[in-house]
Amino acid sequence: MGIIVVIEDDSRIQKTLRRLFEGENYDVHVLHDGLRAKDATSAPGVEAVVLDLMLPKISGRDICRSLKEQHPNLPVIILSAVSEVADKVLLLEIGADDYMTKPFSPRELLARVQAAIRRSSRMGVRPAAFKGFGDVTVDLEQMEVLRSGRPVNLTAQEFKLLRYFLENPMRVISRQQLLADVWGYESYPTTRTVDNQVLKLRQKLETNPTEPRYLRTIHGAGYKFVPEG
Repeated sequence: MGIIVVIEDDSRIQKTLRRLFEGENYDVHVLHDGLRAKDATSAPGVEAVVLDLMLPKISGRDICRSLKEQHPNLPVIILSAVSEVADKVLLLEIGADDYMTKPFSPRELLARVQAAIRRSSRMGVRPAAFKGFGDVTVDLEQMEVLRSGRPVNLTAQEFKLLRYFLENPMRVISRQQLLADVWGYESYPTTRTVDNQVLKLRQKLETNPTEPRYLRTIHGAGYKFVPEG
């Protein structure tokens, strides 16, 4: 097994998580705050991060956003005392792979972490390093997007969604399926975050975002990526 990085300032939860993951033969690296998160997650063998939102010095949201920009395929599972829908949507949009509300079931958390690791492994298999459509070229390994030869800045979550479309051309995909496959949520109270992320991709990659040629809406069904436009 690899390494699980736990970023949590509550000593009781630290001990619980250490016992939980070490019981499954993971190495566990515990941080009390996010100041060393970048170095800790860059170490070889890190497979996932369990991150508390309420941390001293640097907020969990900022840490999550930074980690996903640096390591877009590294699963980040959030622990939070917040249960409001708006906050959960925000977590999705900054790239969190899953979340659990405190108090939580350790066994359920373990199952979610392992599921996120499996999804990340599947996403890591690439049929080709370069893909493109229209005037857009995508380097999947370097996470670089060019449009008419000019760099396009995408967030980690936008790139993750784009990659999924590129790897599933001409397939009608429901919003619920996108939440499950891209965000890792089997059940979620709203799919609005999917619409927001697709809209952002269209604004950055489509010539006319209001009449998209490539990232098309299939009314009543979801979305379909049409590479030939």
